Amino acid sequence: MRSAPPPPPPGGAAAGREPAPRSVAGRVLSVLDAFAGERRRLTLSDISRRTGMPLATTHRLVGELLSWGALERDRNGRYEIGLHLWAVAAMAPRWLELRDVAMPFLLGLYRKTGRQQVRLAVLDGMETVLVERIGAPDTGATGEPVGGRRPAHATGDGLVLLAYAGATVQERYLVHHAPATGLRRVLAEVEGTGCAVNGRWPGPGGTVSAAAPVRDATGEVVAAVSVVPGTSGAGQSALAPVVMATGRTISRALFHRQNGA
Repeated sequence: MRSAPPPPPPGGAAAGREPAPRSVAGRVLSVLDAFAGERRRLTLSDISRRTGMPLATTHRLVGELLSWGALERDRNGRYEIGLHLWAVAAMAPRWLELRDVAMPFLLGLYRKTGRQQVRLAVLDGMETVLVERIGAPDTGATGEPVGGRRPAHATGDGLVLLAYAGATVQERYLVHHAPATGLRRVLAEVEGTGCAVNGRWPGPGGTVSAAAPVRDATGEVVAAVSVVPGTSGAGQSALAPVVMATGRTISRALFHRQNGA
């Protein structure tokens, strides 16, 4: 729920040193971006440290975001993304259309695979963003929340999205992930087969899964659907055909939606 702004931190502006000048909008966005990591609840000091802004500046911006509903405070006084911001973000047209079209087929995939965890993800820069997840995480399965981010090469859906992202994006990714030896070969294989069975290339913190592309009306790969087995990954190869079929079905539904058919 919304609450009154927090009390001023001790030390005021002297508690930190102002970084290089940034616009007010840039500072506000940096506060929100502080919640993009694995920790979903942060203290004022956490936010100050992650944004590089002094406590006084952080306190003022957090207070304004609380008043608007972009942030909320839990019972322990820590901050989290607010319901108002979530409601606004959920109306993003591309995300809303994709999720709306895909949801019935994601539920069908969930049932066909014996209620294994089903994911729908998109590529944002060098990370995957989880758009939807059905099924509670089980042993060996990732429990990242909707909106969670992972390095693209660490997930099957990320491998699919990278494989179809084009040479420019792939080369930029490879430059920033030098330890990912063999990734170029894996991406070529994924593009050739139309599916990523992510057990051969889990990468650091990787997740075993079977994933396939989802295309829009232009034929561009805009998302990836995947199944994450609840065990060490046994059976992901057997899951590949049904995941690929689901990807094609969602793609056809997107084609009809976007062409008004």
